[in-house]
Amino acid sequence: MRLKSLLAAALIVVASSSAALAQSDCTKLVPPSPWGPNDQTGATNRVTAGVTKAAAAEIQEGKVVPMSYPLADGVPLFGTRFTKTILTATSLAPGASFGENQLTYMEDTWLSQSHVGTHLDGLGHIGRKDCYFNQIAMGKYINQNSITKLGLEHLKSFATRGVLIDAVKVYQAAGKLKSNSACTKPCLDKGTVITRADLEAGLKLYNVTLREGDIVIIHTGWGNLFEQYPKQNALFNSGEPGIGKDVANWLASQKIVAVGADTWAVEVIPGEDPKEAFIVHNILITDHGIHIIENVRTDLMADEAARTNRATFFFNMTVPRAVGLTGNFVGIDGIR
Repeated sequence: MRLKSLLAAALIVVASSSAALAQSDCTKLVPPSPWGPNDQTGATNRVTAGVTKAAAAEIQEGKVVPMSYPLADGVPLFGTRFTKTILTATSLAPGASFGENQLTYMEDTWLSQSHVGTHLDGLGHIGRKDCYFNQIAMGKYINQNSITKLGLEHLKSFATRGVLIDAVKVYQAAGKLKSNSACTKPCLDKGTVITRADLEAGLKLYNVTLREGDIVIIHTGWGNLFEQYPKQNALFNSGEPGIGKDVANWLASQKIVAVGADTWAVEVIPGEDPKEAFIVHNILITDHGIHIIENVRTDLMADEAARTNRATFFFNMTVPRAVGLTGNFVGIDGIR
């Protein structure tokens, strides 16, 4: 009798687990990758040798412009994300040095989630139900520690042309800039929907036409609040200016590799439709394999564009090819 009870309980557990991992028909929820059914790379497939070689022509002065914020405890973080640094310096204690040369050393422990600071959203970060990029039913490809498909190890190069679009300058020129009083420099206020017309005006401002393989970086000025951490963390996280669905679909049609901004989600918050959650992420990442780069430092490159009347640059980004990760903090330099 006891054996029958145990078997019945086991069957209930198995049935419950099967129901929890029931797969959606991903062919109806997500489009296939244009790079084939086995693709786990997405839009970085567009960064070919020819694209990188053409982008190298953007290096005219050799000037390197930092485009990522330093990682530090206390920066604004979305939701329950966390960071904590711990320094180990035991060899500095009296008598703890090594060898006749009295060598000492220090090391760090960085306890952090991957989507903090200036970071990349990978293809395994966002899905529609259990369906992710290239119609992958992700429930089959997760374990306790990582994802076994769409991890960052499948990325190709981001060595391509970067295009800065200065939305602040566009709004100033149109006489429609409504800045937030907490910004110490001009900024678009949260909830401002950046339209396709705005982006096209920003491109026209510097006589730029998007081409396949580009990375688009949008300057909204909202990153000024990030720089004021921790004082303005709550305001920074309360919303943001950003692009909406129409722009996301238009950017996808331009066959870009990634889009970034000086905000924590790139898309407008509050969103255009309160019934939809981070819909731009779904359009770009899930449907088109286009990466999103959040908390990009854009002000220095915006200043460079204004100084030289040139908004293009060589985009150099270091991304750890961490196996099974959904994203990671990155280092970006724009080379002029």
